Amino acid sequence: MSNPVFFTEPGTLDQQVPGSTFILGGSEARHAVTVKRLGAGEPVDIADGAGKRLTGTVRAAAPGELTVECSELAVEPRPGIRLVLVQALAKGDRDELGAETATELGIDAVIPWQAERSIVRWKAERAAKAHAKWQSVVTAAAKQARRAWIPEVRAAVDGAGLQSAVAAADFAVILHEDAVRPLRQVLEAWRDSQPPAGGPSGPDREVLLVVGPEGGISPREVTRLCDAGAVTALLGHHVLRSSTAGPAATVLASDILGRW
Repeated sequence: MSNPVFFTEPGTLDQQVPGSTFILGGSEARHAVTVKRLGAGEPVDIADGAGKRLTGTVRAAAPGELTVECSELAVEPRPGIRLVLVQALAKGDRDELGAETATELGIDAVIPWQAERSIVRWKAERAAKAHAKWQSVVTAAAKQARRAWIPEVRAAVDGAGLQSAVAAADFAVILHEDAVRPLRQVLEAWRDSQPPAGGPSGPDREVLLVVGPEGGISPREVTRLCDAGAVTALLGHHVLRSSTAGPAATVLASDILGRW
């Protein structure tokens, strides 16, 4: 079984080498000591959320402070093809659940989307609080999955903002119940059209997976997003909830695109 993971700020692990000591403080240390009950001699991982992972052994545990001796510092590269979940705002926290589960399954970033048919609205102060909550949910999910990378929750977008994001992405797929081609076929065709890794275009790619709200994506939105470069794809034979479609697409895309 892999070690429990706790997060520190990006950059704080840069000087660690085998045999060095790292002191974890703040809420993560309190959680490790008071909730997880970690004590001297137990193995633990400390990640900076940006790819660095310290594997070590607890040397001392005190309230609000965990002292860890480093046995290894590894850098986990980001996938060459990064998956971004565009999650429409939905009622009943189904949008958060979609982002949470997709994080556990390996999504690299999340974009909250104020779709035309979204019942939930982010306005003024609520927008900042809701964004912070999503980031907290995603961070907790990354810890649960023992990831070294914490997905970024990007700024919420409206229809025009999503059109710009689609135009800037390497590929964007709208998960839509009226689509003709299956998601597998769409992703395989795009994958096979890409230059080999290390070619002049470079290996890094970003793929957007667009999930609508409980009322679905409006025909006007589909048209505008397709005009910006997106394509539609069918995700199975059943209509999935807003909270389920993104994670299901993440699994399929991770397999087809060679991330797993």
